[in-house]
Amino acid sequence: MELDRADLKLLDMLQQDGRVTVQALSEAIHLSARATLNRVRKLEAEGVIEGYRALVSRSALGEQICVFAEIALKDQRQAVIQRFEKRMAASPEVVACYIVSGRYDYLVRVACPNLAHYHRLINAWLDDASLGVEKIVTNIELQTIKEFAGFPLPKAA
Repeated sequence: MELDRADLKLLDMLQQDGRVTVQALSEAIHLSARATLNRVRKLEAEGVIEGYRALVSRSALGEQICVFAEIALKDQRQAVIQRFEKRMAASPEVVACYIVSGRYDYLVRVACPNLAHYHRLINAWLDDASLGVEKIVTNIELQTIKEFAGFPLPKAA
């Protein structure tokens, strides 16, 4: 789908506030509310907008730690990869998981109530031979400087 200036403006505004009104969007792109809503629905239907979420304050959930775990697998057989990725997707503590290049196969962001919980979690991963985890390097988040708030958008032609 080719994105024009109005589409990019809509995406920018929706990334900043997913609850922005259609009226505010339509005023920003100088189209009627109906035409604006149609554009948003088309962006959703085309998969450009994948969904909407509430950003929950971590501090409101009580004390938590966030950890970045670099994980290397013992082998790259498809069955091992599928089991590992299925386990990551099913783990509520895993808030993000990426295949990466370099010395490790995955970068996993984990949120836990405390270090003891995290330690039990990674020991379970290491002890489960079917997951094929060879090594986990842990990096504890000390402070968040910038959290993901949307992708940078290209300039309209």
